Amino acid sequence: MMSSLRPDLTTKIFPEPPFTAEHVDHFDLLPDSLLLLIFNNIGDVKALGRCCVVSKRFHNLIPQVENVVVRVDCVISDNDATSAAGASDKSRGPFSSLVRLVFGGIVKPIQAIGQFLGPKRSSPLPSSSTSSALSVGNNGDDDVEQLGGVTHHSPTQVLKNFCDIRFLKIELPSGELGIEDDVLLKWRADFGSTLDNCVMLGASSVIQPQNLASSENNSDTVCGNGNGISNDDNGSIPESFYTNGGLKLRVVWTISSLIAASARHYLLQPIISEHKTLDSLVLTDVDRQGVLCMNKEQLEELRVKPLSASSASKRTLVPALTMKLWYAPHLELPNGTVLKGATLVAIRPSEQSGQKEVNDGSWVASAFEEPYGSAARMLAKRRTYCLEMNSF
Repeated sequence: MMSSLRPDLTTKIFPEPPFTAEHVDHFDLLPDSLLLLIFNNIGDVKALGRCCVVSKRFHNLIPQVENVVVRVDCVISDNDATSAAGASDKSRGPFSSLVRLVFGGIVKPIQAIGQFLGPKRSSPLPSSSTSSALSVGNNGDDDVEQLGGVTHHSPTQVLKNFCDIRFLKIELPSGELGIEDDVLLKWRADFGSTLDNCVMLGASSVIQPQNLASSENNSDTVCGNGNGISNDDNGSIPESFYTNGGLKLRVVWTISSLIAASARHYLLQPIISEHKTLDSLVLTDVDRQGVLCMNKEQLEELRVKPLSASSASKRTLVPALTMKLWYAPHLELPNGTVLKGATLVAIRPSEQSGQKEVNDGSWVASAFEEPYGSAARMLAKRRTYCLEMNSF
């Protein structure tokens, strides 16, 4: 009788519900190839760092991302970068540098990456005795040595755990060249182991369409002939260009752009050496002042033929150059923008000067986005002036 009252220990008081489709994690059913497609569209290295800590699956997939964008928060001297790197490398595990940089605040960017010409910038420049290093930084990491309360990681450190990068874009916090607000100065350079070509577009002032009417009322303005070119010249540079410092200013712009480009190229050496899968590398800045580009052939050339460094500073040696210059005192663009003192300079190493002509404007026009591509095409139709420059 008592035995019949004993509980049945084989039955569960709360039996598990039957398995249904509602319990399936559909995200886990996505193939790795689709997740990689999503990660490649994200690109930003800090966002990828956040994804990396979501799950083990994400952690294992992030290193396979092919399209990566690194936005540099600040620039520090090599001495500071070396001390920070030495301390942090001791405790850094796989992807820890990538994970660390996604937490905390962003470093307020400084306004230069070297001892470049920046008289108009209010931010302090590094001294000429030290070179510059790029850094992606964060606050609040107590186990790593900090500089001024900020932990610094170079793009090389951040990228070292990516194994299949094909397309890399690095964005600096600002352009290197200090210029007035209404002055236009843009450049684009292509490098292999040395400079392949460079295009510089400048103007002493830029008048936007909405400001054009008031400018014409308050100043003596040269009227256009319907093609955007002033009708007071036949494509020739006016005599005043040589006497009022106009030519000297354009030479300074050109040299400054070349120094900035060669310094950027020098900083890319360790990244190019470590990531042999790269097909394209772009180093630009938030201001879109300058763009340095390298394609697959140029990247391979640098690996095979090391660059020649300048003895004066840590930048790539600029070879002897042949330059073609176009100038217009007044250039009206199709969108109504007016460039005063518009100048276009196409630059190639002297040994390559005969390999590609630039008179048709196709090469120089492709260097800039609109509306400045139109400005380059219009300028390239004017009279060409040739200059030469020694290696520096």
